[in-house]
Amino acid sequence: MKAPKAVTDRPNLRGTPAELIRLMRSQATLWGTIDATGRWAVSFRERNDVLFFRVDRGSCQLLRPGADPLRLGPGDVVLARTSCPITLASDVESESIDSWALVASTRSRYMQVGTVGGKSALIRGGRFVFDAGSEQLLASLLPPLLHVASGTAASDRVRALLAMIEAEAHGSGPVTEFVVVRLMELLLVGLLRDETFEVKAPSSGLLAGLADPVIARALAALHGDIARPWTTSVLARLCGTCRSGFSTHFKRVVGVAPMTYLHRWRMAVARDELRKGRLAIGEIALLVGFRSGSAFSTAFSRVVGCSPTRFAA
Repeated sequence: MKAPKAVTDRPNLRGTPAELIRLMRSQATLWGTIDATGRWAVSFRERNDVLFFRVDRGSCQLLRPGADPLRLGPGDVVLARTSCPITLASDVESESIDSWALVASTRSRYMQVGTVGGKSALIRGGRFVFDAGSEQLLASLLPPLLHVASGTAASDRVRALLAMIEAEAHGSGPVTEFVVVRLMELLLVGLLRDETFEVKAPSSGLLAGLADPVIARALAALHGDIARPWTTSVLARLCGTCRSGFSTHFKRVVGVAPMTYLHRWRMAVARDELRKGRLAIGEIALLVGFRSGSAFSTAFSRVVGCSPTRFAA
């Protein structure tokens, strides 16, 4: 089946990645530096987080199970979701060292690895940890890997932000820690908002949707009014396409059906409002598109695994 005809008036969704990160309650840390020579490999475990890498000097390969090696050069930036183990290495044959074990043994985030002699590489990076309740949303919306090549505007901004982060990291105290975390989150949002990134296969998820004129219009409508009683047919008409073609295209690009996406987003907004504690459960139900508190509670319990009252306690 052919993809629906693209609409010409693509909406402005520049705030959506920031909204997504806020609702998934990310916590950012600067995990450190890999200073490598010769043959080396450092592995990162499968976790509910997103890793950030930037190659400052030399080159390396990023290895993932079932995927071709990705060669990274100076200035390249990668955002990798740890839905599977990830390894940075000089070559595919080098024996890897577990990053957690290395940091634990040295009590330092500055990791010196490799053999004597040979080419050197310097890689800096960080970790973004998300609320466990957002794992499903994270997996369905963000692609496994984003690669920003050197020489792009995004890469230049990353370099500037990292310089600010490193300058702050040399300080101490709660203010410094707060500034570093905010800068890391700004770095993440900047990468997700950039129009020059290269989405690696499978190219599906929220970012792929934002790059598609038809899906971007639908996403703008859903995010702009999540309480509206949306249907796939209404969205299709809004985008100027037929229902079946729109539904197939949305699922192929985003990875889930339109109403599934809307339901997950509503639950993410609801979790955020429950944490804030400013609205009653009935008010939150109306805010995210449910006609009654009981219907909302049933849907919330099915997705999150507990009632809204217990979640907010």
